[in-house]
Amino acid sequence: MTVPAGAGIKAADGIAELGAEARRAHSSYGEGALVVCDQVVRIYTGAGIEVQALQGLDLLIEEGELVAMVGASGSGKSTLMNILAGLDTPTAGRVRVAGHDLGSLSARERLGYRRRQVGFVWQQAARNLLPYLTARQNVTTPMRLSGVSRRRRGSKAMELLEVFGVAHCANRTPDRMSGGEQQRAAIATALANTPRLLLADEPTGELDSRTAQEVFAALQTANTELGATVLVVTHDPAVSAQVRRTVAIRDGRTSTETLRHDAADELGNAVRHAVEYAVLDRVGRVQLPRDMVEQHQMRDLVRLESESDHISVWADRLAGPNPPGGAPATGGTERGTR
Repeated sequence: MTVPAGAGIKAADGIAELGAEARRAHSSYGEGALVVCDQVVRIYTGAGIEVQALQGLDLLIEEGELVAMVGASGSGKSTLMNILAGLDTPTAGRVRVAGHDLGSLSARERLGYRRRQVGFVWQQAARNLLPYLTARQNVTTPMRLSGVSRRRRGSKAMELLEVFGVAHCANRTPDRMSGGEQQRAAIATALANTPRLLLADEPTGELDSRTAQEVFAALQTANTELGATVLVVTHDPAVSAQVRRTVAIRDGRTSTETLRHDAADELGNAVRHAVEYAVLDRVGRVQLPRDMVEQHQMRDLVRLESESDHISVWADRLAGPNPPGGAPATGGTERGTR
């Protein structure tokens, strides 16, 4: 076969152009967002077993947001939180927080990132506070490690404890505080160095409903009054229902987002509307909600039909009266997405 002169050069130029376009799209994704997770993969291996905790996860969080994250055990929530906290690194993909590429930080840079850019509150209060220090001493410790002056450390610690309603615990060690007081002191400690991102992993999981509401109110205060962007992992529907955006993770990817907004009913009363959306990633993948898949017996193959204003998704009915490509088979199920 004879190859026309210059064909190889043109093909190489075309490939180079496609590569450049892909790099431009990659670099511009999430431009301006505080948190950018770009096709993040995290694989753990051990004893000959490979586990994919994150499978190409995309997530954007804008500065100033208060976002809840939900998902079943093993969905990848804790893995993502550890990566954002600088405690773990992605196997592939890109994670950027406040302009810091977490995959390329040196050990020294990672330590600085954890001290100044991100705060963390765990579910277990014992992991948040040093048991032999008072609440005030716990809050001042991160500032001391960052070189803040002694005078400023003391005044800011009391300011934070006051903001979160635990100034009366300033001279108490954690064993002399209630669970709710410990978590609010932990939030003050996490915010000691004024981080731009506050991560909270099930902070109300071990608390009763009234105390949980007090702790969540403290997170709201951190967001609205102190300006921290907050990402909270929770299984508590009373918590997730109070934020404007709830992100659900399933099988290592973001699967749905619920967006809430306030409106007025016909009587002028304030009501909150919530709409759940499936997440469409940049290559066109959508995770159908599991309850819909099971209800309509969808498996292996589904048929898509483009309508004038929506797309219909039909369960495969190869054994039905209509062949693929014809009219929907009897018993087929339509799910339109707009």
